[in-house]
Amino acid sequence: MTRAQLIEQIELKKSFLCVGLDTDIKKVPSFLLESDDPVFEFNKQIIDATKDFCVSYKLNTAFYESRGLDGWKSLIRTWQYLPKDCFNIADAKRGDIGNTSEMYANAFFNPDSSGMGFDAVTVAPYMGADSVKPFLGYKDKWTILLALTSNEGSKDFQFLPAGPEARLFEQVLETSKSWGSPENMMYVVGATRGEAFLDIRKHVPDHFLLVPGVGAQGGSLEDVCKYGLNNDCGLLVNSSRGIIYASGGADFARAAATEAEKIQKEMSAWL
Repeated sequence: MTRAQLIEQIELKKSFLCVGLDTDIKKVPSFLLESDDPVFEFNKQIIDATKDFCVSYKLNTAFYESRGLDGWKSLIRTWQYLPKDCFNIADAKRGDIGNTSEMYANAFFNPDSSGMGFDAVTVAPYMGADSVKPFLGYKDKWTILLALTSNEGSKDFQFLPAGPEARLFEQVLETSKSWGSPENMMYVVGATRGEAFLDIRKHVPDHFLLVPGVGAQGGSLEDVCKYGLNNDCGLLVNSSRGIIYASGGADFARAAATEAEKIQKEMSAWL
């Protein structure tokens, strides 16, 4: 999906919601465990219930990889089922030396070899340009670089000074933005960072930002919009647990739809 196509979907649906399919088999309603692939069946019903209210889905691959071969099968089936008009993200946080990154990129971007052709993959920038550029070599695919994360441990490194006027996360932004462009690169910025979005936008005013942390992690959608929106919206705000686990009963899909629609209406007002 190109940038123009993504913006078109945001305008059409009046939403910049990304639904996180971080599906834990321990939290899947018990009656689904009788199916041959409970995780896929759960995801399928969540997708059917929320696709009118979101423009993106993000699959945290750890929840699938942890289940071995069965998990990879669920991941592939879920990717194949995702609506074509929704931007889809493999939240894999890869990044290694060049030839290894080439294999990671091939795994998530080349359906002929892996069965998956995601629009985007999250990448860790710590090893530098040569670990990221293999992902950027794919036409109409996106690299989503970790910049400022929402976890408590982000304070260990990301806010350290990296020069007279820059912190490490700002240096990551300044250095990496020359590797790609707003057409193929986004950044992860945690919703719990509030006014830090002002500093982010000084460095990358035009890039899309993938924003986790709204909902169960306590991030404020109001703050994200107030400080992070740009002329093209420029945001994909992710909610995972707050939507997919809105109910643990037989009404789980309907409850997910209700939560997704609630967020979409708030986003529509901001747009």
